Amino acid sequence: MNPLRIRLIIGMMTAALIGIICMQIYWIGWNIRLNEEQFDKDVYTILNRVADKIEYYEDMATLEVLKATAKSSVEANRNLRRAAQYIESGEAFRRVLRTDSLPFEGGDWSKSFEDHMTLWEYMKVSQLVDAKPLAERVPLELLDRSLREELRSRGIDAPYQYGVYSKAHRSFVIMNGHYVVVENTPHLIAKGATSLYTSPYRVALYAKDVESPGYLAIYFPDRTRLVLGSVWKSLILSIIFTGIILFCFGYTVRIIYRQKKLSEMKTDFINNMTHEFKTPIATISLATDSIVSPSVLQDPERIKRFAEIIRQENRRMNNQVERVLQIAQLDRNKIQLRLAEVNLHQLIRQAADNFSLQIEKRNGTLRLDLQATDPVVHGDATHLANVIHNLLDNANKYSPEQPHISIHTHNTSRGVAFTIEDKGIGISKEARKYIFDKFYRVHTGNLHDVKGFGLGLSYVKAIVDAHKGSVEVRSEVGKGSAFTVILPKEPF
Repeated sequence: MNPLRIRLIIGMMTAALIGIICMQIYWIGWNIRLNEEQFDKDVYTILNRVADKIEYYEDMATLEVLKATAKSSVEANRNLRRAAQYIESGEAFRRVLRTDSLPFEGGDWSKSFEDHMTLWEYMKVSQLVDAKPLAERVPLELLDRSLREELRSRGIDAPYQYGVYSKAHRSFVIMNGHYVVVENTPHLIAKGATSLYTSPYRVALYAKDVESPGYLAIYFPDRTRLVLGSVWKSLILSIIFTGIILFCFGYTVRIIYRQKKLSEMKTDFINNMTHEFKTPIATISLATDSIVSPSVLQDPERIKRFAEIIRQENRRMNNQVERVLQIAQLDRNKIQLRLAEVNLHQLIRQAADNFSLQIEKRNGTLRLDLQATDPVVHGDATHLANVIHNLLDNANKYSPEQPHISIHTHNTSRGVAFTIEDKGIGISKEARKYIFDKFYRVHTGNLHDVKGFGLGLSYVKAIVDAHKGSVEVRSEVGKGSAFTVILPKEPF
C-alpha cells in the first residue's frame, strides 16, 4: 500500500477518534454540571422547608401561650379560635396577627376593648419569644428530625453536618444535634465548624422578624461523590470503551506498519534469493556449455574441473533451499529434534576449523576461550552445529575489514552458555528489535556485498527456543556485536 495513503487513513482515524473522545468529555461534563445544579436546588429546598417548619412550630407555640394567658371576652376568644383556624389552613401566623385587621366574617377587626386587649396580649407574648436567644428558639429534636426526613424524601443518603449560626454570638450555637458552648471571644470558630462556615448551603432563620437572628447551614463532605453518583457508571463505561477503542486503534496501526515492513522484507528476500540462485545457475550453465565443447571433450582434466564446479554450485543451491525449508518447517513446528548428549566444545572446535581458512584469507583472527568445565548439553547436534555456523558466518560477513572473532564458553545455573563476539559494524538499538524476524537484514550502509536471505538469526532463535534455551545480543554501532546462547543441561 502507498505510504502516503496509509498516513492519510491513520490521520483520518485519529481525527475521528479525538472527535469522539471530545464529544464524550463534553456530554459527561454537561451531565455533571446538571447534577450539581439539581443537587444545589434540592439542598436549598430542604433547608427552606426545615426553616419554615421551625418557624411554624414557634408560631403555634406562641398561639398556645396566648390562649393560655389571654383574659378577654367571649367574642375575643372566638376571634382567637378563628385566627388559629386561619393558621392551620396554611397561612403564616404573624402575617395575620401583625396586621391591622383579621379576615373574619364580619369584615374589619372589632374595635372593642376586649379585642384590643387580645391583640396586646399576643404582641406581648410574641415580643418575649423574639427576644429569646436563638439557641433557645430552635428545637433540637425538630431540627434533626426535619433534616433527616427532608433529605430522605429527596433521595440524599450521605453523611452531613449541620449547624445554626447566631449573629448575636457570631458563632454556631447548635451543631449536629447538640448545643455549642459559646465563649466570650468574638468570631470564635467552634471545633469542627470550619466546613460549615465555608459551606454555600445556608438559609436565614426567622426571616419574618425585623432582622433575622441567624441562619441554618449544612455541609456534605462527600458532595463530589453525590454529584457523580448518577454519572459514575456512565463515566466508567466510557473510559473502558474508549480504552478498548484506543487499544484496538493502536494495535491496528502497529499491525499495518508491521505488515508493511514484513512485505518489504519479503520483497528483499525474493530479490536476494533470485540473486543467490542466479549466480550458481549461470555458473552451472557456463560449465555445461564448456563441457560439451569439442575442445573440452578431448581434455579429461578440464571435464573433471567443470564437473566439480557444477557439483559445488549444485550443493550451494541445495543448501540455500534446505535453509528455506527448515524455516518453513520450524514455522509449522514440524522439525523433530534428535536429542542426545552433545559436547558443545567439540561442535565449536569443528565450526572454528571450517571457518579458519575464510578468516585467515582476510587476515583476521579466530580465538577460542572455552572455560566451561562441563560443556555437555542435551540437544540435537546437527541443529546446534548449524546455530554456531550461522553466528560465525554473520560475525565474518559483518566485519568489513579484518575480522576479529572470539568464542567464549562458561557454565551457568541454567546450563552452558557460549558467546560469539566480533569487532564488526555493530547493530543499532532500533535494528536489535527485528534481527530475529524472518527476512530481516541489518542495513550495512554503502556495503552491498553482504549476501544472504535474512533467515540465519531467525533460524538460530527458533532452534534455541526449541531447546528451551535463550539467546541474547549486546551490540554497539561501530564496535561490534556479541551473541550469547544459553542451553539447558537437563533433558526437556
